[in-house]
Amino acid sequence: MADKPPARTHRAPGRRRLLPGLALGVLLLGAWAGIGTAGALRDDAPAEPASAPPAAYSTALPFDLPAPRELRRSGKLVFAHYFTPYPLSLDNEPAERDYYSRNYLTPHGEKGKHRAYGGLLRDRPLPAAPETGNWELAHLRQEIRTARDAGLDGFTLDLLSESGRNRDRAELLLRAAREEDPGFRIQLMPDMTSLSTTPASLADMLARLARHPSAHRLPDGRLVVSPFKAEEKDPGWWRSMMRELENRHGIRTALVPLFLDFTPERERYAAISHGFSEWGARSANRQGGAGAAAARAHRLGKIWMQPVSVQDARPNQGVYDEAGNTETLRASWGSAIDSGADWVQLTTWNDYSEGTHFAPSLHNGYAYLDLTSYYLTRFKTGAWPRIVRDTLYLTSRVQFVDAAPPHARQPRLIEPRKGTATPRDTVEVLSFLTAPARVRTTTGTTEGAYQASSGVHARLLPLRTGHSSATAVRAGKTTTTVTTRYPVRRPIDRQDLQYYAVTSGRSQR
Repeated sequence: MADKPPARTHRAPGRRRLLPGLALGVLLLGAWAGIGTAGALRDDAPAEPASAPPAAYSTALPFDLPAPRELRRSGKLVFAHYFTPYPLSLDNEPAERDYYSRNYLTPHGEKGKHRAYGGLLRDRPLPAAPETGNWELAHLRQEIRTARDAGLDGFTLDLLSESGRNRDRAELLLRAAREEDPGFRIQLMPDMTSLSTTPASLADMLARLARHPSAHRLPDGRLVVSPFKAEEKDPGWWRSMMRELENRHGIRTALVPLFLDFTPERERYAAISHGFSEWGARSANRQGGAGAAAARAHRLGKIWMQPVSVQDARPNQGVYDEAGNTETLRASWGSAIDSGADWVQLTTWNDYSEGTHFAPSLHNGYAYLDLTSYYLTRFKTGAWPRIVRDTLYLTSRVQFVDAAPPHARQPRLIEPRKGTATPRDTVEVLSFLTAPARVRTTTGTTEGAYQASSGVHARLLPLRTGHSSATAVRAGKTTTTVTTRYPVRRPIDRQDLQYYAVTSGRSQR
């Protein structure tokens, strides 16, 4: 069982982020299945990872993913925001009866506290097999392998509390990184919407975590600290915290404050900062400001960490953004590439309560992470990867945006966030083709076909009840095919405004 983190505000004006009580769970909607010198832990970790990701991982992608070592030669870094309340498992039970299943995906879980909005979560981590021994450590190592194999450099670790279960899991994640891959970096991100602390107390917590070799440091030895909602404290407060770290713990700091909005007023933090970042938007129509933000940071002589997102739907806050299938994902990666960003933060790796996860999940499999590997390679190497395997990605919701559940089943509706893109009912076929091909489609009982060019091509189709599928045909032969795992239904029992994704590159179970 885990403790209850305080409420946290993300980029949602006027709304508080209500986190679950972390004795943690979900109705399974389908099968898917020693201290050394200078205060640092002894670095007797294994050698660098193999020169290439596992073959099964590489062949699932439309291109050949460079080896982690090759990607890490780039000065550009890609992190994913790790949220400690939602690890692979909360109790090491089989997926059909674990805490996610019993309490988070069902409206009746946790004694009905989430009934008003139909349950806390709409998705969960891809179920992991129970482990013997230190199962929490084993599962964290598995998450690090998954991120590393996809090309990520590390996690930005959301530090929700100075003690308790989330604090313990943060320390365990640092240990897992050291044991699994000493090149995988954990960037410390104190969450200033959750922490009620003093400069000295925060410095003490960061110093304890900084003993781990996996804590992200710059080549000059400075510890990278990237506070979430840094504007909660003024520059003088942060200067005091950095002074405490250096004077009492001998740790110099590279501060990379993350703001909910990077406005010109934030430039007063420049004197104490190595770089800047912001939490970012989740809507397809709000991805245009990255160039100006990155230019402002670079003009001040600072690095810029660009947020990249896939979607956002928060049942417990009653709000969602219109992601436009994969438009938000593709546009935010495009902003990172075009703006000359130095680092990227995927927002998020595993915050299932906000539906922002890139990590492999029950409803999306690896689809969003696989797509990220493609854009990540371009971001880090400067060249678009060559497509060597035809691959199709399908995204759609499993209900129509105007569908309303019975009031007795879900009294509080989930509404589009103010300013988001116009909600739409669409199926997207995103094709990665080695050469032009005919793409045959089915949405519900309606069939269609179109000619798709080589490279990356997106086509929107109307959403219909039932399953959707797409098949690439070239010279009369099928090269790849994909079918959604979850059908579109009407009527509905509760709202689920997330886009579900599936790829032809992986087995569909």
